[in-house]
Amino acid sequence: MKMFVPGRLCLFGEHSDWAGGYRSINPALHKGYTLSVGTNQGIYAQVKPHPTHLILHSCLTDGTRKELLQIPMEREQLLAEAKKGGFFSYAAGVAYQALTLYQVQGIEIDNYQTDLPIQKGLASSAAISVLVARCFNQLYQLKLTLRGEMELAYHGEITTPSRCGRLDQSCAYGNRPVMMMFDGPHINIIELKISKNLFFVVVDLAASKNTHEILSILNQCYPFATNEIKQSVHKYLGEISARITQEAATALEQGDAESLGALMKQAQTEFDRYLIRACPSQLTAPVLHSLLKHPPLQSLILGGKGVGSQGDGTAQFIVKNQQNQQRLIELIKRDFPQMQCLKLVISSSSPEVIE
Repeated sequence: MKMFVPGRLCLFGEHSDWAGGYRSINPALHKGYTLSVGTNQGIYAQVKPHPTHLILHSCLTDGTRKELLQIPMEREQLLAEAKKGGFFSYAAGVAYQALTLYQVQGIEIDNYQTDLPIQKGLASSAAISVLVARCFNQLYQLKLTLRGEMELAYHGEITTPSRCGRLDQSCAYGNRPVMMMFDGPHINIIELKISKNLFFVVVDLAASKNTHEILSILNQCYPFATNEIKQSVHKYLGEISARITQEAATALEQGDAESLGALMKQAQTEFDRYLIRACPSQLTAPVLHSLLKHPPLQSLILGGKGVGSQGDGTAQFIVKNQQNQQRLIELIKRDFPQMQCLKLVISSSSPEVIE
């Protein structure tokens, strides 16, 4: 059986998924809202059942193969591998959860192609987790819904040292744009219908960021704000982010690129105002801000912001049309040759990413 799981681009609402989850402890917190869409880049695999082991043959984006993961389907060994962190921990974490919940046997996954940038805010770890969850679901006829696959993938990922929220697993929905609402343990997912093509450019900044540090420090601000910096984090990830994201969902369905651009600028400005002080080593993001403010780009872009956990990982821009999209990529390649650009077109039928 062949499978493909895409990456996920968070357009708006980064971090509000896990922040909204803390409402189960502190009901005074605001619900979290996110707006995301799948990419066409992702993880390709050939999969089959195995009687005794979890086996993963993995391929990096440059085509090279990592060492083989081969581990018995035994809870203690899977849990130990998951707790190590690193590339294989996500597969082991999901396998551990699948074995615990469903008494499954093993699987063998040949990840023969990967064209999704790794550790760049495009949910590469979630794509691996969803792929493994989908393998168990389909090979062993667990009859899980998409939501069920997302849940299995999420619980597998948090078995590792990762502190992801539930947004990342929206890659299970493939190329459909969705708005998600997070209220403690409860999630509501709304699939959005797009009335007009929208043109984006996603940029790998070719820099470095530490997502674990960002998530660890911001999570320390919850569930209760005990100082002014933590109050600022609550304010942005709560009411401000919720308002901007809901307005963005309306603009997305209306195909209103200008409003989306203005909301991107507003979201980045407010993010910087309220969150940089909490984690300045990562969120000051000089490479990201240099690109967002680069003078030659301003006449082409309607707006831009960081992606995922923010930091110097990935940026996104929205432009008016296909011509401006191509011109923007050419300018970035000219002035920042180390960076890699992807085209994202969200159409009235389905999103499409073109290299």
